[in-house]
Amino acid sequence: MRSWRKIMPAWPERSTTKSCAGSIPIPHARGGWSSIRELVEELFAGEEAWIVGGAVRDRVLDRPIVDVDVALAEPERAARRYARTSGGAPFPLSERHGAWRVSLADGRTVDFTPLPGPIEDDLATRDFTINAIAERAGGDEKVDPFGGYADLEARRLRVVEESVFRNDPLRLLRGPRLEDELPFGFRLVAETEALVRRDCELVTTPSKERILGELRRLSAGGFTRLDELGLLEPLGGSLAGIERAGAAAHPDYDLVVVFGENLLKLPISNETRRFARSLLRAERPADDSLRAIHRFRRETEPWALEALAFLGARELEDAVVRARESEPKQPLLRGGELDLPPGPEVGRLLEQIAEERAAGTITTKEEALEYARRNAGSVRSDG
Repeated sequence: MRSWRKIMPAWPERSTTKSCAGSIPIPHARGGWSSIRELVEELFAGEEAWIVGGAVRDRVLDRPIVDVDVALAEPERAARRYARTSGGAPFPLSERHGAWRVSLADGRTVDFTPLPGPIEDDLATRDFTINAIAERAGGDEKVDPFGGYADLEARRLRVVEESVFRNDPLRLLRGPRLEDELPFGFRLVAETEALVRRDCELVTTPSKERILGELRRLSAGGFTRLDELGLLEPLGGSLAGIERAGAAAHPDYDLVVVFGENLLKLPISNETRRFARSLLRAERPADDSLRAIHRFRRETEPWALEALAFLGARELEDAVVRARESEPKQPLLRGGELDLPPGPEVGRLLEQIAEERAAGTITTKEEALEYARRNAGSVRSDG
């Protein structure tokens, strides 16, 4: 096994501080972490305030820190105070649990959660040991009651205790997602993987919104891992077309590949719904002719390239790109220029003229008007 120092990037400075698990090299704060931590320390010096969980983990792994969690006695007061100083926007995150969030202008967030007792009690409620670590704001003390720093060094994903998944079944997805996201090859330890398999039938019980949030962060390898653990099929997913995953940059492309029509049952946005339907309803162009590509684009734009990837027809991408580049900025005719009452017939006629123009059989307004005169009243509706 490679040592921690070999897999970690080199930091110009290191300090070693004592935690409950012993001594481990921890990089000095820098960048986004530094600015957030410094303000937390300035505002809450003298209070029992702890930076906990993923932000501490990601600092050790030298990953970008987007979300910071702070546990302390009065979350609402702390959030409002932090927002006044940082210029962020405070709002309640969970009325039931008393958590508050501050959204910062750069997209990062700082969450303030209640700390009714010792920090060790808070950490005992968390999912994996690498997330059950804390650093005191305004001091060097680090608390690690479950060996999280050692597990970071060994690249292990290990639950804090065996009821973790039953307490919150969303964690069944979070484990494979962390395997997928974290660098250096983190893996569930055998005992934790056995617990995932034991509780896999619970994976559908969290809200669909929470499930979707985890699924959106997975790569093709992450979906494959879900399948290995028995978590994909209960959610409606399949690896049948997984070879097409990653073929397009759209953030929801892989979800369409893996979940197909079942994606439409999840609480996706209207835009994502249109995107998914565009791909799922797409039909492979007959060839790369101007007419065939025009018809394909009419049904799939603005996602024609993603639809080609989904259909396994990426050899037609150049034809779509050329059609986009050569597409006229203005139509030859508008509906008001036709001697026809408003209605579906006008739209179909204008689309046929656009298709003939794309195919090169009509090039001028006069030719378009003549086409309209010949075809008004006998407009093809089969596309």
